[in-house]
Amino acid sequence: MTEWDVKKLRILRTLRDRGTVTATAEALRMTPSAVSQQLTNLAGQLGVTLLEAQGRRVRLTDAAHLVLRHAEAVFAQLERADAELTGYLRGEAGQVRVGAFSTAVPALVVPAVRLMRDEDRPGPEVRVHEAEAAQAYELLSAGDVDLALSLAAHAPTARDPRFTVLPLLADPLDVALPVDHPLARAPGLRLADLAGEPWIFGGSGPWSRITTTVCEAAGFVPEQAHSASGWTAILAMVEAGMGVALVPRMAAASERAHGGVAVRVLEADRPRRHVVAAVRRGAERGPAVARVLAALRRVAETTAQRD
Repeated sequence: MTEWDVKKLRILRTLRDRGTVTATAEALRMTPSAVSQQLTNLAGQLGVTLLEAQGRRVRLTDAAHLVLRHAEAVFAQLERADAELTGYLRGEAGQVRVGAFSTAVPALVVPAVRLMRDEDRPGPEVRVHEAEAAQAYELLSAGDVDLALSLAAHAPTARDPRFTVLPLLADPLDVALPVDHPLARAPGLRLADLAGEPWIFGGSGPWSRITTTVCEAAGFVPEQAHSASGWTAILAMVEAGMGVALVPRMAAASERAHGGVAVRVLEADRPRRHVVAAVRRGAERGPAVARVLAALRRVAETTAQRD
């Protein structure tokens, strides 16, 4: 019977995801030579060729992809077994590491923790790792977090066997203007009304793409006057009359100190960004992770009702 080595299979999967032996070694905190040796041993155990030279890189063979298709089912089953064992040994007193982008921490994670603390039964310990939306999946894949809060734009496809992705919240995007701006109190404000304004958004990353995509859908390309990624900096510049910006309602709710900013709802355009929760496939059955997911859903529902 063929010998299947789970540790070596994880190395092969990481190589598929990262693309190079060097990147795989960095992700797994191994040396490149150790990665190569482990994969050579795995190929010998399975009796197939797993890697082929492709210039200065390597590519996975068809046999390697076949092995990984079956291995993913094994990994998912192991996640379920680990979750059930943790539930048996610890009940609901386990630890859940949550990776979340900056605005999701005060708007979703903190209220969810408070909600669980207010319940009669004890809840799991939640540890927060703030990360960019795109980085959350890297942390989840590497095992550095148990649950990731990210944006649907960065989510893997439904066919990705590694993750279970759950819709959480459609977060409205409002527009922030200086309080003395001529359009700050204009009725029926639309994004197109601001086509000629100087805009403030990040030079790269998800928020840059979201801003340009939403404005292009409204019929114009925003002129970027200033580049910033933090909401405190963005709203401070808006308050100073340096430009206008799209602001997620989750972010605006946590940045209430800017009295010189008028935040307007775009009822006609109704732009949204979609927040999702993700876990490694099979882990959603663990009682601690399920408890945190349930609390996040309740907070998201309450937030949606307010909006």
